[in-house]
Amino acid sequence: MKRVGIITSGGDCGGLNGVIRGAAGMALASGASCFIIPSGYAGLYNLVDFDTLTELTPERLDKIDANLAGSDAGHSRVKIKKIDDPDKYQRIKKGMEKFKLDGLVISGGDDSGSVLVDLNEHGIKCVHAPKTMDMDLQTYSVGADSSINRIAGFIEDLKTTARTHRRILVLEVFGRYVGHTAFRGGVAADADAIIIPEVPCDFDILYKHMKDRFFGRILNSDTRSGTYIIVVAEGIKNASGEDIVDENAPADAFGHKRLAGAGEYVCQQLTKRLKSDATVKGLMKETGMFVKGISEVPEVRSVAPGHLVRCGHSSAYDVNFGKEVGAAAFILLNQGISGVTVSGISKGKIQYLETKEAIKQNLVDTHQIAIYEALGTCFGRTPEKMHPKAEKLAQARERHW
Repeated sequence: MKRVGIITSGGDCGGLNGVIRGAAGMALASGASCFIIPSGYAGLYNLVDFDTLTELTPERLDKIDANLAGSDAGHSRVKIKKIDDPDKYQRIKKGMEKFKLDGLVISGGDDSGSVLVDLNEHGIKCVHAPKTMDMDLQTYSVGADSSINRIAGFIEDLKTTARTHRRILVLEVFGRYVGHTAFRGGVAADADAIIIPEVPCDFDILYKHMKDRFFGRILNSDTRSGTYIIVVAEGIKNASGEDIVDENAPADAFGHKRLAGAGEYVCQQLTKRLKSDATVKGLMKETGMFVKGISEVPEVRSVAPGHLVRCGHSSAYDVNFGKEVGAAAFILLNQGISGVTVSGISKGKIQYLETKEAIKQNLVDTHQIAIYEALGTCFGRTPEKMHPKAEKLAQARERHW
């Protein structure tokens, strides 16, 4: 490999600039050149029309701050296969020939990875540096740790206003089909309940847990202070088992409908039960919060930090992992290996697997949830009894960091 292009694709998150620095730095160390292909796969498709590409010389690379989230290379959501152009793959190859690019380092999630598989099958050499804040690939992915830390931070911050107003607060976070970020962020910040797509929510169970804990805290407080915090993934199902989507929004380039309203849906379900519960009025009077016609039931509010959980700064872990998989991706390309996803570097060995396998969905292990149910967190189901089995390891499992 003499000249390599680097692409970041899909949603933004922490650690991506680390990938760029890792890939470009390893290319420079190997005597090769690395170039940014801007705007993700849209840039790759339009490469043939570009006059110049930004070369990541040591001086230019020094301007990229690995600690900042997002990507200096930019993103787009484009599925190459869906482009209405019978010559699209030849067009891409011509663009790469124009700039004498021998291969591509591509950082993205499952959708971006599926495009990489497609490109590789059409003879375009590329290696995948896994990236997704949802953490739903078969490997760890750049961005997850950064987002989980931000979610945990937001929960801790929001507790102050929730306690002040004696509110039940619902925090809705990203997680279309999997609940890793809601699960891990909620656990880290001692959320009272965590609702994720992998566990169908029984709102009667959630309501009882919320009612007992919320009023219990207030009654046990010398200043009648208390709150109850619920973290909910945007991809939870409604009572009919259907996604909660914005019917007016078009599907994206990969066919996903825009999810909307999971937090509000949870608020509605809890508020409905509070209003129909004959014992709530008495509890409100006992806590001194009851005012007829104005404050008859606790207020349930939804907050959606949205893109705030994926912006700002990267965690140290994501910067480390990003640099390692970026560097490893170039090394694999340089060794003639293509169509694969870097899993990590351990004991001097680059670990990887076929990208078509790496992008298969990785759900939250619902048995692991039982640990946290035993510790008092509600997941909207009857707590599962723990039956842990001890396992003695012959040797330590490999770690990527």
